[in-house]
Amino acid sequence: SRRHKLYREELNLTSPAAPLPLRPDASWLQFHLGISRDGLYPRSSPAVTRLLRDMRESPIISADYSQDEKALLGACDCSQIVKPSGVHLKLVLRFQDFGKAMFKPMRQKREEETPEDFFYFVDFQRHNAEIAAFHLDRILDFRRVPPTVGRLINVTKEILEVTKSEILQSVFFVSPASNVCFFAKCPYMCKTEYAVCGNPHLLEGSLSAFLPSLNLAPRLSIPNPWIRSYSFDGKEEWEVNPLYCNTVREIYPYSNSNRLLNVVDMAIFDFLTGNMDRHHYEMFTKFGDDGFLLHLDNARGFGRHSHDEISILAPLSQCCIIKRTTLLRLQLLAEPEYRLSDVMRESLLQDPLAPVLTEPHLLALDRRLQLILEAVGKCIDTFGEATVVANDIVQPQSPAADRAKLDT
Repeated sequence: SRRHKLYREELNLTSPAAPLPLRPDASWLQFHLGISRDGLYPRSSPAVTRLLRDMRESPIISADYSQDEKALLGACDCSQIVKPSGVHLKLVLRFQDFGKAMFKPMRQKREEETPEDFFYFVDFQRHNAEIAAFHLDRILDFRRVPPTVGRLINVTKEILEVTKSEILQSVFFVSPASNVCFFAKCPYMCKTEYAVCGNPHLLEGSLSAFLPSLNLAPRLSIPNPWIRSYSFDGKEEWEVNPLYCNTVREIYPYSNSNRLLNVVDMAIFDFLTGNMDRHHYEMFTKFGDDGFLLHLDNARGFGRHSHDEISILAPLSQCCIIKRTTLLRLQLLAEPEYRLSDVMRESLLQDPLAPVLTEPHLLALDRRLQLILEAVGKCIDTFGEATVVANDIVQPQSPAADRAKLDT
């Protein structure tokens, strides 16, 4: 801590900096202004391209621990579900122009699979899963995952030497292999054996763009109707009752909005990534009950390429409904010339940390896509296409009527 203080004084970092003006063309601001009721960004968004570039290249001006975003200013008590621990280390990195991103460091090598005996709620958080989830979400045309990019961070120069947090400074150390390491400060299980280490200073991680503040764009955190039991032996009703969806359909807002269809979209997305940890979802209150669901916290995806967790598809298989636009996109990505694994492989090559996924994970996407289409086919055989496939294709309106931005 003393050396860190001397370093800052040497570079004159202790003197107050002049306030920085907000540039209207800043990529962070343009990303926020582009959020509409259709998604977090338009299909072809130059702002997202610039944002990804800025997150991977811009100088980091400060770093600190993050408050758990899932708590949403007390809107829900997630302490019963997600307990802070050293294995879930994440930092908020700040850039110029008031930009900030959530940094999740590399915890697991790409070729390592999650052990079979691991429960989903104690699984590793994988930085490459966050990156891959953003690309998959964009390919599926959901646009509900915040822009995410990989970056090689110098933990000494870009975290230790820029942080003002004495707590964060205090958890840095040099390992016996002469690598610079740090760990999380939390109530338990926060020891040096749970640290992340550079090599000797460089560390891979994912950077996910922050959404607008809750004061500007309030969000709700809502329990997933298909929430899993977060105990070692418990079962939720949906896991034992195949008619569970009938109960959900009677509950507002699943009874009279497209919320249930959005939950099915989310289940399809999670099944493709293998993420079993979707206990809550979030929504912007601005867009009402029919607003899109945010696909946040995807770091527990892409853990086991050799296993397809069919239970994740319960909302689809139990409710037997799907949006027509979602089905058409899935059918397109099953065609040989637009194979999902090929599109993902090409998309992920744009990331600085490519290859982001190993080949078995890419091929697992094709296999899981076929399982989704088979589940839809069974539903259509049972109930008919008119009942199963919801027509959400609408005629385009004028740009002014079509968009409802958060700043209106």
